[in-house]
Amino acid sequence: MRTELYLRKRAQAVNRALPLFVSRLKGAHPRLAEAMSYTLSAGGKRLRPVLMGAAYEIFGGRAGDILPAACALEMVHTYSLVHDDLPAMDDDDLRRGRPTCHKVYGEALAVLAGDALLTDSFTVLLSSGYPARVKPAFLLKAASVLATRSGARGMVSGQAADLEAEGFLDSKLTPARGRKGLELLSYIHLHKTADLLTAALEMGAALAGAPEKDFMALSAFGREMGLCFQVTDDVLDVVGDKEKLGKSGSDARNRKLTYASLLGVGEARRRAEGLMARALGRLEKVRGAEAPKKALAGIADFVYRREN
Repeated sequence: MRTELYLRKRAQAVNRALPLFVSRLKGAHPRLAEAMSYTLSAGGKRLRPVLMGAAYEIFGGRAGDILPAACALEMVHTYSLVHDDLPAMDDDDLRRGRPTCHKVYGEALAVLAGDALLTDSFTVLLSSGYPARVKPAFLLKAASVLATRSGARGMVSGQAADLEAEGFLDSKLTPARGRKGLELLSYIHLHKTADLLTAALEMGAALAGAPEKDFMALSAFGREMGLCFQVTDDVLDVVGDKEKLGKSGSDARNRKLTYASLLGVGEARRRAEGLMARALGRLEKVRGAEAPKKALAGIADFVYRREN
């Protein structure tokens, strides 16, 4: 409960700031800005911005000082959801309990809203005010992380691999094909989900000017936690309460390649447990303030045990 309260309080700051950043994009087409605001206002755990703030605080900063960067990352995450929900991708009607962007604004404007959220995330990141301790070099490193983790070497390749995996389960599952499926799943999960969660921690560390050793340890923590998040998501898509999830369970409906569909729910849960344990081991190697480290450990446990 303490972790959920922490997440909720930190998310509130992000929820207040996000519409302000969109409103400052003077000259944006009104209907486009409305579609952007609609998707951003759907809420959610805001896990990535919260992780960024905690990582920043490990090295002596205050999460509120890097709110623009946190919102920029959430804009990228939201764009990815808008595109992921499109008929050409997962074809989902619900996101966070509300009609998806393309169901409200049409496919074409939903594509453009996603495009604008991605592009203007860098406007928000690079043209906002930060305290003096966030040096220009730190900000540029954070921007590089965001571009790399969200682009063709990161999240977008995970999405592409996920599309390529459609129909994988239609063929007979031999031992060799099972091994291939696991390799493909590892790639998809690493990039489609873990990359942006890793980016949150790397950006927080970068903005604080963290030593390279600690930067790398937080990066490793983010990778393991991100993989745990997606394996848990696979399980919830099968056994979770669709009302709590706020989505329709399209993975199971579309027979998508997931750990739950390939290995079964029990083995998928065991893998998630192992990933969480490895994540906590990585976090122990990070030097810095203990309170935000404990917050990150609590979030990792929440990711593993969540119901939505």
